[in-house]
Amino acid sequence: MANNFKREGRNLKDERRREVRKRTEYLQFFLLVDGNPLVMDPNSICRRTKTLVGRHADVCQSQPEIVQEVANGAWLGMRECQHQFHSRRWNCTSQSRNLAKILQQDIRETAFVYAITAAGVLHAVTQACSQGALPQCGCVTLQSSSETYHDSPAEQVLIQASPAQDGRWEWGGCGDDVDFGYEKSRQFMDTRQRKGKSDIRTLIDLHNNEAGRLAIRTQMRTECKCHGLSGSCTLRSCWRKMPLFRQVGDYLMQSFHKAIRVMSGNDGKSLATINPDALPLDANVLIYSAESPDFCQANQRMGTEGTQGRVCNSTETGLGGCDSLCCGKGFAHNTLEYEENCQCRFHWCCEVQCQRCSVRKDVSLCL
Repeated sequence: MANNFKREGRNLKDERRREVRKRTEYLQFFLLVDGNPLVMDPNSICRRTKTLVGRHADVCQSQPEIVQEVANGAWLGMRECQHQFHSRRWNCTSQSRNLAKILQQDIRETAFVYAITAAGVLHAVTQACSQGALPQCGCVTLQSSSETYHDSPAEQVLIQASPAQDGRWEWGGCGDDVDFGYEKSRQFMDTRQRKGKSDIRTLIDLHNNEAGRLAIRTQMRTECKCHGLSGSCTLRSCWRKMPLFRQVGDYLMQSFHKAIRVMSGNDGKSLATINPDALPLDANVLIYSAESPDFCQANQRMGTEGTQGRVCNSTETGLGGCDSLCCGKGFAHNTLEYEENCQCRFHWCCEVQCQRCSVRKDVSLCL
């Protein structure tokens, strides 16, 4: 039995190593720097500093911890992308070659990828600041006030003390330094576009990057804590916090559904909506210039992987349902057999050891 647990412990360590490798693969989010693909992991970014200029190269050389958080943010964004698209024909592939080809097209899906990764970098860097993981930044404490407006234009909500109280409250706690994260996201994510260029693709990508960052800034919330005897609220400390990243993903998914198709303006330096009766473009909306393929068939040139072999839900009629996901080509019921960890035990100190159990699961797969 002891040997069995040791063997299972080694298997668990191997799984952890595979998870680290998998995370590294997730970091292979392609940036376009001078037209060349650049793998989005810290080492690869900074090995290519000769292709970078200005503050970007300086950060690579002098502040590698920020580069690490930028990479973590890209990984966070791609994970959220895969969650949001898991039941769709295109499921935000982690295959870097196919993803690179998708990103060369100005379609809705590309707009979402740019937005969610720009938001992921902002979120990861800001959170690292709040946790004290970066020496360049920390918490933000705003000036004390009896009333103030949120600094987000989208909210404009007046915060004030309850009428039952004496009106005294002050900014305190650990507020998120979203301005620092915002600047780092702009510094890294917008660099891949050719600054000073006004071609439609550059304008669209920069717009969607900004829409991703605004998805966080417009959802900043105020948290407060009461101080006083016996839990009374004679004085409150309040601070600004970012939304959960899942909320950011949900927000951007709504923007994905409402995305607006655009074309180059008459001056060649601006964007105009395809629909002449549409309202002026808002900075918060996602935009694209080309219609998406149906993603039903594998197409190496387009970067689509098709839906053959995808798991679908035979009882659903909408997204994720077999009729929709399988593109009307039918599906088959199969029984999958696989192993997973089970009967895990914590051993002092400090290791978790598990056994492996065989599992059978009935699934429906697209033909």
